[in-house]
Amino acid sequence: MEQFTRLARYLLDNGCDGLNVLGTTGEATSFSLRQRSALMEAVAESGLPLDRLMVGTGAASVDEAAELTRLAGEIGFSGALMLPPFYYKDVTHGGLVRYFASVLAAARQPIPIYLYNFPALSGVRYDVELIRRLLAEFGDRFAGLKDSSGDMDYARSVAEIAPQFDVFPSNEATLAEARGGIFAGCISATANVNAAFCARSLHQTDDAALKTAVSIRQLFTGMNLVAGVKALLSHIHNEPQLARPLAPLVEIDKQDKERLFAAYDECASAAG
Repeated sequence: MEQFTRLARYLLDNGCDGLNVLGTTGEATSFSLRQRSALMEAVAESGLPLDRLMVGTGAASVDEAAELTRLAGEIGFSGALMLPPFYYKDVTHGGLVRYFASVLAAARQPIPIYLYNFPALSGVRYDVELIRRLLAEFGDRFAGLKDSSGDMDYARSVAEIAPQFDVFPSNEATLAEARGGIFAGCISATANVNAAFCARSLHQTDDAALKTAVSIRQLFTGMNLVAGVKALLSHIHNEPQLARPLAPLVEIDKQDKERLFAAYDECASAAG
């Protein structure tokens, strides 16, 4: 927990406007309900600013998702980021509405819900019609969406649904559009290692910083993103244990690490 808190404070102090605790890079789907709950409670006691922390509460089990979302609301996280129930495929809109109705009913302390659209891994897509239905049935309980589909036409269509519904693509390249208000920003795994450049791009309209942020993201092409980001974090912070992903993921090999570290050092040094 000390290592997590140290990294979280570093990221908040060096470019990140907020963090998603138990997100994809945090391997939350490999954690048990007990582990996820324990981390959330530890964060609550850490002194980290909860108003800048979203937390992943999605689960295949409606009861687990409901329990995690209830806990997130009671602790005071700023939002709950929810993958859809991801085992059954071709589920109907009605089935997903039923799922979310159960989750929301369990949350004694209302918390804004952010949908996490990642169909490549979850197999379930939050399509535009479903989002419209959720907003119609549950109103402002649904505050936005993180989109990891890579489909920018889809992301723009969702952003047009309602002005108060915030959309966060997962690619730093979209920060140029975020400046104009199309998107609320981005939520990206690689912001763990390029947040300072992302912040300069978004808040200072720095196109050179945006180019650097995108270049750093591209360093992970062809490798497992979670394992690659964790390896680079271990290099940046000189903490080897940060490189160890949970099973079934494995560390990237030594040659890939050496290439990644050298390329990052060159990229960050050139940007200043």
